[in-house]
Amino acid sequence: MVAFAVFGSTVAPVTTEIINTGSELLLGRVLNTHQQWLCRTLADRGRAVHRQVAVSDEPEALVAAVREGLSRADWVIVTGGLGPTCDDRTRDLVAGLLGRRLVHQPDVEVQIRAYFEGRGRPVPARTRVEAMVPEGAEVLVNRHGTAPGLALWLDSNPLRESGKPSWLVMLPGPPRELRPMFTDEVLPRLDARFPLREPFACRTLKTTGLGESYMEERLEEPLRDLVARGMDLGFCARVGEVDVRFVARGPDARDVVDEAERRTREAAGEFVFGVEDDTLEKALVEACARRGLHLALAESCTGGHVAHRITNVPGASNVFEAGWVTYANAAKERDLGVPAGLLREHGAVSEPVARAMAEGARLKAGVDIAIAITGIAGPSGAVEGKPVGTVFIAVAHAGATRVERRLNAFDRETFKYVTAQQAMAMALRVALGDGPADAGTRS
Repeated sequence: MVAFAVFGSTVAPVTTEIINTGSELLLGRVLNTHQQWLCRTLADRGRAVHRQVAVSDEPEALVAAVREGLSRADWVIVTGGLGPTCDDRTRDLVAGLLGRRLVHQPDVEVQIRAYFEGRGRPVPARTRVEAMVPEGAEVLVNRHGTAPGLALWLDSNPLRESGKPSWLVMLPGPPRELRPMFTDEVLPRLDARFPLREPFACRTLKTTGLGESYMEERLEEPLRDLVARGMDLGFCARVGEVDVRFVARGPDARDVVDEAERRTREAAGEFVFGVEDDTLEKALVEACARRGLHLALAESCTGGHVAHRITNVPGASNVFEAGWVTYANAAKERDLGVPAGLLREHGAVSEPVARAMAEGARLKAGVDIAIAITGIAGPSGAVEGKPVGTVFIAVAHAGATRVERRLNAFDRETFKYVTAQQAMAMALRVALGDGPADAGTRS
């Protein structure tokens, strides 16, 4: 589980609750990504979510959740249940709860027909139900599907003891429909209806190579006075990474965040690889591209995981030359030129073999930088002096070949991910100039 430890205080002017509907969420068949994405999107804009629940498609559960949310919140978001099938009940149940008639909207039906006709498909008769809108609701355009979103402003909310108004927003379930609708249709209305009370700034630095406790110790003193002035400082531990987040409010919010980033880079620069949603593979590809460097890989225990992640980055073809998955010793000899004597004397999981793999890959591919990985992913395979999780990572470049031994005692999937992080971090330091690798130095 990842969670931010936050120091400081946050003030949210609007009480917000999210209700995610769908029996598939409670049956564990579908991961609830809405909760994370919506909470993060709002938090990054200075708006905290106060409560989130997931409920089944059963009418009683959905109605109870919406009634409870509207009884206390300024803004309630409901996701899912707006489609044309028998288990899509949100529209009808909310209308019934609020005593609103469902009214046919011809414009919505035209949009639904255009969606199907534009794809050369017949219009299912059942989709006509998606053009039924609760009386007084505002239609939110769906540019990536058929079910429109719906927004209801309750001037005098009968479900709230205070009688204060509430805003109810209903969004379609598919993420490819919900996310652009929320960004394009909901957020502008949110800012107009509930303006932020004070300027807000938020930034996340991505780091790797230090655990969150060590990172906090490193940053405690440099950031102490900014936290004392009210800046929120948070640490989020992920597999192989730690996010450092700064949140500030007030007229000087952006200046405070800028200063926090400057001090963090000064105190932990070698461990910082990006901001916000940057990935280590993206940072590596971009660093190589800036310097005209080319990259090759020789993987054993990671089974091509590093190559997979690098080729997920747009523009990787300008950097990534070749990769080998040499799982067997014979493949290490045949494809990378690893001497059989090294394998016999030291074993496949060893510093000399990792070095030979990296240098062989660099020579055969004719590149500037080559990464090699060999290790014991487990759960079996341990030998004396080399427990499960032992891995050797080598990075070869024009000036030298560096080899590091790590112990990543995790399950196989986590082992591969963490090892890939460590390998790319080593290569990134070379690509950024922490070493003599330069364009034009290919073997």
